[in-house]
Amino acid sequence: MPSDEKAMIPFWIQVQGRDLAQGDFLPGCFVPIVPQGFAPGQHLAIPVREGDLIVLTQSCDLANQKAGAVALCPIHSLAAFEAVNPQFAKKGAWEDVRKGRREGLYLLASHTQPDVSRPSLVVDFRQIYSLPIDYLQQHAVALGSRWRLQSPFLEHFSQAFARFFMRVGLPSAVPPFTD
Repeated sequence: MPSDEKAMIPFWIQVQGRDLAQGDFLPGCFVPIVPQGFAPGQHLAIPVREGDLIVLTQSCDLANQKAGAVALCPIHSLAAFEAVNPQFAKKGAWEDVRKGRREGLYLLASHTQPDVSRPSLVVDFRQIYSLPIDYLQQHAVALGSRWRLQSPFLEHFSQAFARFFMRVGLPSAVPPFTD
């Protein structure tokens, strides 16, 4: 390898078993969908849909059994996201996401082709689900081998979610400098 090239650190590792950690990719999870017009006291059957999710809950809380429910966000292929959000098929849109210029979205390298941009995955922080840990552990076992985001990409992912989640809107700001 030429001295000016950096060795690529793997974004993902494969894991198995029921232990969950932040950054676990869990494809094919069932997510309850509460209808928009849901009212207090109303009884109705809640439909579910299948989706690919990534774990947001801190690994230490999962390992120490401090979380009865797990926070997760949807994760999509770029093509699937573009099918629902066609404005992202335009030139430069994914580069803006990659650079952190599109609020609430985060790009992750592909599990199998991390050195190619088009197979990347997009996480949508604007949708957060909470699912029971028992369900997710059973699902993880049923998946067999699955992908887990690893350091330092896990910390970067976590930091991006924290920045999105902790935003504060101010009623006014320091005036622009004119000098």
